[in-house]
Amino acid sequence: MPQIVLATDGSPFSDAAAHFLADGKLLQPGFTVAVLHVSPDVTGQVRAFVSKETIDAWHNEASDKAMASVCAILEAAKVPFERHALHGYPPEKILGYAKSVNADAIVMGTHGRGSFFDAVLGSVAGRVLAQADCPVVMVKADAAKAKAAG
Repeated sequence: MPQIVLATDGSPFSDAAAHFLADGKLLQPGFTVAVLHVSPDVTGQVRAFVSKETIDAWHNEASDKAMASVCAILEAAKVPFERHALHGYPPEKILGYAKSVNADAIVMGTHGRGSFFDAVLGSVAGRVLAQADCPVVMVKADAAKAKAAG
């Protein structure tokens, strides 16, 4: 079954990407959306003092929270989806997952800060766009809507 990967960070920008898919601007019948959230790995210092079970619970809670709004948007639009909570370096995990399922496209919301900020701060979306083996659709949220939602 063809797959579209929707990477989310729980922001209004990710919600805009979910709305883009829910509005049917990309999906054809028979597609499933894989909703991904990638929690960052914790440092070795944290691992020394916190149990694996506690860290796993934190990863799951963070991912559930980040995926909640995009999943609600897709569910309301009756778009079939599955959830995937990952942890590690976000661009690497998004690209790795997309490759493992031979994704037809990756869809991401983008903050649209501009090349200067992305050069200084880095951009998950920019790294995914530069390295993906499949098409990447960047959805920019209307700034006024994103600010009101955030």
